[in-house]
Amino acid sequence: MASNKDEQQTQAGRHQEVGHKSLLQSDALYQYILETSVYPREPESMKELREITAKHPWNIMTTSADEGQFLNMLLKLINAKNTMEIGVYTGYSLLATALALPEDGKILAMDINRENYELGLPVIQKAGVAHKIEFREGPALPVLDQMIEDGKYHGSYDFIFVDADKDNYINYHKRLIDLVKIGGVIGYDNTLWNGSVVAPPDAPMRKYVRYYRDFVLELNKALAADPRIEICQLPVGDGITLCRRIS
Repeated sequence: MASNKDEQQTQAGRHQEVGHKSLLQSDALYQYILETSVYPREPESMKELREITAKHPWNIMTTSADEGQFLNMLLKLINAKNTMEIGVYTGYSLLATALALPEDGKILAMDINRENYELGLPVIQKAGVAHKIEFREGPALPVLDQMIEDGKYHGSYDFIFVDADKDNYINYHKRLIDLVKIGGVIGYDNTLWNGSVVAPPDAPMRKYVRYYRDFVLELNKALAADPRIEICQLPVGDGITLCRRIS
């Protein structure tokens, strides 16, 4: 039987490389949260999609189950109806959103890869919420620019979730602040970026973590200084920053 010291050494080894999905420094504690509060209340459709996504080679891109639960409750608390999602992957967070919205709720979902979205689409359809989703394949920035130019979309969104290309987060924010209503919320995912935001420059990191780290740091500074929003940064999943527009 392994001793407590052996277990501590094992945990430390798992977290030695910056890039671990959970920000908790105890895998046992994170597993406790999942098994006690998340998995028992996870809708069957979300469980099915999570298990399908786990088999995908890029499964690290998915929203974690605890964050999916958080988003689902948040949307209900703010009575969101008209929402947007930038970065869909297989649709786990999208499904969490769709299940939380009222029957006439809407989600504009954008991603550059339809194939990944279609992997989860049968589950979304079976859950009876596909009618709430308008999926657009391609880069989101041109769509946002067109919406801003149109004028009628200004202040029209209750909630916007961004989990996409980190090097464009600043560009997204410049546009989304006009599209979310006053009192509405924008959620930026991965704002603690595998813990790399506090890692020393010579820390071992996966290449993609190191590449996007500076973009995440830039976003965090910009959001903290933006007088148009109130912010709350939470260590859920890989870090999510909520921005409530106030002006």
